[in-house]
Amino acid sequence: MRRIRRDESGQIAGIEAIPFGLLTFVVGALFVANAWAVIDAKMAVSAAAREATRAFVEAPAGADALALADAAARSAIAGAGRDPNQLVLRALDATFARCETVRFQASYQIPAIHVPWIGGFGSGFTATARHAEVVDPYRTGVPRTVNGCVSTP
Repeated sequence: MRRIRRDESGQIAGIEAIPFGLLTFVVGALFVANAWAVIDAKMAVSAAAREATRAFVEAPAGADALALADAAARSAIAGAGRDPNQLVLRALDATFARCETVRFQASYQIPAIHVPWIGGFGSGFTATARHAEVVDPYRTGVPRTVNGCVSTP
């Protein structure tokens, strides 16, 4: 004869494991989404710094190179799906002359917790990127450099 056991020995979890597992899954998904938001913001800010520097270096002679750089950076941030008004763009070295190194720094604030369809909470992180380029030494219409790189007019 076979004996049927009707006690609870060997049972490891009851119904409380389902909500705990669901909670663990939701928290893990939010953690991954927030990590991706930081990576995505870093890529967007890097593109903004690069485009600002490039727009400044390639600005036409006589144009407002800083305004062109700012517009290019905000356009790059908007293209990444972020708010251009939250971008902080700073010119570290911005002398528009031949052979001068131009440097821009772009920063963007990311909330600590971002819940889809609700928004972000907390002060969070600041994604910052810097980019540098040299103004073409053989460009016409650009002032001579102060460093003496090229002495032709």
